[in-house]
Amino acid sequence: MRRRSLIAAAALAAPIGLITALDAALASTPAPTGAPPHTLDARLAAARAQFDAAAHTPLLRTLPGLLADAHHAAATGRQDLDCARLSSAYTLAAQTLNKLGHYKQSRLTADRAALYGDVSGSPLAAAAAARELAAVLRHQGQEAAAQQHIEAAVSRVEATGLTTGAQASAFAQMLCSSAYTAAVAQDRDQALALIKEAARAARDLPDVAPAGRLFPLTPAAVDLYAVSVHWALGDAGTALEAGRNLRADQFPTIERKGRMHTDLARAWWQRSKPEQTVTELLAAARVSAAEVRDRPAIREIVDALYTKHPHVSGVRELVAATA
Repeated sequence: MRRRSLIAAAALAAPIGLITALDAALASTPAPTGAPPHTLDARLAAARAQFDAAAHTPLLRTLPGLLADAHHAAATGRQDLDCARLSSAYTLAAQTLNKLGHYKQSRLTADRAALYGDVSGSPLAAAAAARELAAVLRHQGQEAAAQQHIEAAVSRVEATGLTTGAQASAFAQMLCSSAYTAAVAQDRDQALALIKEAARAARDLPDVAPAGRLFPLTPAAVDLYAVSVHWALGDAGTALEAGRNLRADQFPTIERKGRMHTDLARAWWQRSKPEQTVTELLAAARVSAAEVRDRPAIREIVDALYTKHPHVSGVRELVAATA
């Protein structure tokens, strides 16, 4: 009974009614909400803050109206900035749906983000969209297409000249994403070369990213990507070594703090260390239960821990915390 309850709770992690409502909004753009157009930037920032806070349910409620108003602004304003803003709204939707495991919808939103990013002429908006589209393609087993897509985005960002902090952080971020994509494709040499290049590119970035930066990458964030790269290559020991100096206080948002713990948990799990896996997942759940409960890949580890290692200290607490 307890196992069935755990699976049922996992299935309800993202309320199906909210996914259905977002589906409907993607099929036929709703009428604008009537909110003043000048508030759109603030609303987009607030929606990003919901993502950063792992507030997935409120964010799913927010997205249909945000997309509707961003569409209306782009249709009536017809300015590059309006298209960039619409691209950013779709990128956020894709990022959210990717995290929650709804890849059919995330592919559609990522495609639209890429389209409007290209129309806007903003290499940074286009890069953000490319990053999410590559993530969807990875989940769909199209690693070669994902790598090709993200490599093109890296080149576009590099072509800006990297004369600003925003451009430099975007370039380093795209190198990280490209490294992880190569690792998922088991292209070891490329993955390791790219994550080293990302570390060099991020060397002069601040430890705390400026508020509002589209790619708030920091040197610590690159180290966290290195954990994921080595994990994807099947080298848990090197992944844990890459993350040995990481601390939650190096990451400003709940989402990133939780991600640090879940990425380390995946490496411990790959190394067949259930005790350490539980420790990291409990730490993630204490930061935000949603970061464990709402991500299908992490829920699978929790389920496996309960099934295979029910007597490990903390397993029942972990199940209860994420039910």
